[in-house]
Amino acid sequence: MEVVDTWTGHLACTLQSALRMTNESFANRLGISSRTVATWHADPDVVPRPEMQQLLDSVFEGAPAAVRKRFALMTAGTGPAEAAATGPKAQALRVAIAVVVRNDDVLLVCRRADDASGITWQFPAGVIKPGVRPETATIRETLDETGVHCAIRQSLGERLHPATSVHCVYFLCEYLAGEATNSDTVENVDVTWVPKSAVTRFIPADNIYPPILAALEEDA
Repeated sequence: MEVVDTWTGHLACTLQSALRMTNESFANRLGISSRTVATWHADPDVVPRPEMQQLLDSVFEGAPAAVRKRFALMTAGTGPAEAAATGPKAQALRVAIAVVVRNDDVLLVCRRADDASGITWQFPAGVIKPGVRPETATIRETLDETGVHCAIRQSLGERLHPATSVHCVYFLCEYLAGEATNSDTVENVDVTWVPKSAVTRFIPADNIYPPILAALEEDA
């Protein structure tokens, strides 16, 4: 395959396999977050938004001949059923979720959707790298993503996310310092503080891990 008309999650993950990269290294090559790569693994049929299509085009076009040949062999003659059976499997991935409170407000980020569906509001999050404590990843990723310094107040538990099957670890955090700024313009549209009582106007209550809602109510 010399040209990819439309990248899907499956084709993006096939390119990752052809490059023999981990989720993290592939995300770094593209200049995106590992969350997005994990979404492609979880949903092979998803069509990344146009900016992502261009990033994938650039990586594919700049890949060595051996990688392009390997990609062509991997994609030759595979229909949807075969693609689902032979496509790269999602790597074990853990993500730290930070519920950062400042007085009566909570910190949210507005993410660009992984497909063409638009944008979504979420709590700051980042991948927990091997050997790194979840608490450390929570504090570091929140700072990198939003410019906000925070401290862990308590663990809120963990679960496999019902939509992505990613292992999520949740922490209630206390704001320490810093202005909320969008430090990841590729992944995010905005970063802002919202009243705790208004969180469900931004994120549907059914999509929020129940212990988060309980913690925000207790903290009000």
